[in-house]
Amino acid sequence: MRQLHQLPLVGLLLFFLIPSHLCKICEVNEDNRFRLNPLLSTMSYSIYTSEVQAANVLLSLRLAGIKTQNLEQKLMQKVKNTAVRKASDISSGQLAWTMMALGACHNPNETFIIDLQLVRLLEEKFQEEIENMRAHNGNPLTNYYQLSQDLLALCLFSGKYSVTEIAELFTPENKNYYFGNQFSVDTGAMAVLALTCVKRSITHRQMQADKKTSMSISNHTELLIKKILSEKKENGLIGNIYSTGEAMQALFVSSNHYNESEWNCQQTLDTVLKEISQGAFNIPTAAAQILPALMGKTYLNVNKDCPCVYTSDFNASIPVPGSVTPTNSPSSITVHYSVQINETYSTNVTVPNGSVFLNVMEAAEKQNKTIFGFTMEETSWGPYITSVQCLKANNNDRTYWEILSGGHSLSQGVGSYVVHNGEYLMIRWSKY
Repeated sequence: MRQLHQLPLVGLLLFFLIPSHLCKICEVNEDNRFRLNPLLSTMSYSIYTSEVQAANVLLSLRLAGIKTQNLEQKLMQKVKNTAVRKASDISSGQLAWTMMALGACHNPNETFIIDLQLVRLLEEKFQEEIENMRAHNGNPLTNYYQLSQDLLALCLFSGKYSVTEIAELFTPENKNYYFGNQFSVDTGAMAVLALTCVKRSITHRQMQADKKTSMSISNHTELLIKKILSEKKENGLIGNIYSTGEAMQALFVSSNHYNESEWNCQQTLDTVLKEISQGAFNIPTAAAQILPALMGKTYLNVNKDCPCVYTSDFNASIPVPGSVTPTNSPSSITVHYSVQINETYSTNVTVPNGSVFLNVMEAAEKQNKTIFGFTMEETSWGPYITSVQCLKANNNDRTYWEILSGGHSLSQGVGSYVVHNGEYLMIRWSKY
């Protein structure tokens, strides 16, 4: 019989009394916080987009202690509506984000609480992910990033899960940490945060029977940290610009698993600030996922019983769609676009200058819907291509539609990658 673990209230309160030597944190100092304003401006657009983006942004703002005009109130209402009306319909990871956003901290005037029903629903969705893995060669319904989100939220909100099963599922050798042959830094980082939460909760309960499992979880964490650090670039980024924020969080809470010489946190911080000034984080989710680390926070700081503390007043206002008037009509550019399955189908399309990859796909579809027709769904990171030529991506088969430029896989999505004149673009049927 697998042991079920549930963190009691006293354990949750003790959870945050962790010795400071376990955390190594660097953050943007007060004199430089004005450099984060572009992130807040980008995040403000989440009130006009999906509920999932709203949850990401709300969680980020509350963790960072940033209150900008009435933005939090608008986001709060949007996320509450998701929790009340759509909780059963969203994915497990989306539910986890929603719960963490609403339960990040507590304001005296808030009436909404993370009730037992939401926790139980996440438990059910988490088990469905695990059951799908058993039935489909170890592949979850969604992905391991969402599975890690689920575990983290269950740990933070006293949900039930099997500690023994967690130790078995989250081994660093698991194929689900990899996308193709590439280790997924953000997946590994989310797993580290979840496993750290589980390890701390076991420690505070002082469960003798869990000593072996606890050691196993510590070993998993250490190996995942090594894999994360192995993806560190010369400029300090870890993986890519979009995975660096959560990698920083994982390293903050795991400094006992690596030497100080292995990571120069200040270098990473400086590079991220430079990237912000160059507009790298141009969608709300990307901005939301980097902000907590820059303010020295992690998802382990979520605590529904602690009052919200607002330490910063940033100069960011809520944008109004369509309020910016373009100076000139954009000129047109021409790109080469291909779809590759077993054969390669190609065309040239003309789109306005400043278009994104998705605009190219839409233009090609108008030319020939049979060859270039596609479907997509909205995610927290923007549009995600689900099928081309009626061929659908499938998690159980580990298949997806990969987007490329000049033969190289892109780290940005179809809704955010800006294309250039003469560029060779491709969407390719791939396995991971």
